[in-house]
Amino acid sequence: MAETPRRLPSYSLRADRAGTISMPPSFPFELTSEWAWGGSSGAGVRVCILDSGVDADHPRVGQIERSVAVVADDEGIARLVDDTEGDVFGHGTACAGIIRSLAPDCTIASARVLGPANRGSGGSLLAGLHWAIEAGYQLINMSLSTTKRELLALLHELTDDAYFRRTTVVASAHNMEVESYPWRFSSVISVGSHEDTDPLRFYYNPEPPVEFYARGLDVEVAWRGGGSLHTSGNSFATAHMSGICALILAKHPGLTPFELKSVLRLTAANARKEP
Repeated sequence: MAETPRRLPSYSLRADRAGTISMPPSFPFELTSEWAWGGSSGAGVRVCILDSGVDADHPRVGQIERSVAVVADDEGIARLVDDTEGDVFGHGTACAGIIRSLAPDCTIASARVLGPANRGSGGSLLAGLHWAIEAGYQLINMSLSTTKRELLALLHELTDDAYFRRTTVVASAHNMEVESYPWRFSSVISVGSHEDTDPLRFYYNPEPPVEFYARGLDVEVAWRGGGSLHTSGNSFATAHMSGICALILAKHPGLTPFELKSVLRLTAANARKEP
């Protein structure tokens, strides 16, 4: 009886390819914030903000690489156009200003998926996220979420696709105790708020679904029209975490979302160090 040729299952590693997947140098014995982002300005990292648009003329925001808006055609189908209106509410400008304050040399783009009431359709959210992933942004800031369960399958598919393409989605937990997404997906970095005032201080939560806490209470933020205001919310904690992620990725290019999340876990303010 003839032997059946040996065949590797799909997604397996052939012996002759083992040498092609060498790993970068290991992390140091003890990860510190100095190692993780010390001296970094975010240069070279591209961040896309899915929100209400961004006021590119605001002095605390600076240059915007590109602004697009998701609009619905006559048949209700979402499509992307160049955004000529900017921020129609103020929320996106606030997030952009926070990210710029932490990572001044990162590149910021805007995908407007929310309207003047700071609300948007599920189709707009999916289309904006799809565009940002296809455009190859390393970080996508989503200071928003949806409770629409009919969107979950497609939204989950998109966040997983981002993860496998080495795009990190940083998503805001809902401000109320409701079940919303995509922050509850394990492929994203989920963020809630803490009360400290240090913009670089964050905590790891050992009891998810929310994974990290960052500054989000009584924050002075940029607002549309060149103004500012004091406000609170997980949205702004998420922007702080995106800024920190930009600093880390700029100093350590090529980190996967898994590795980036590991660095955050090990450099969190409550990370216990061995004596």
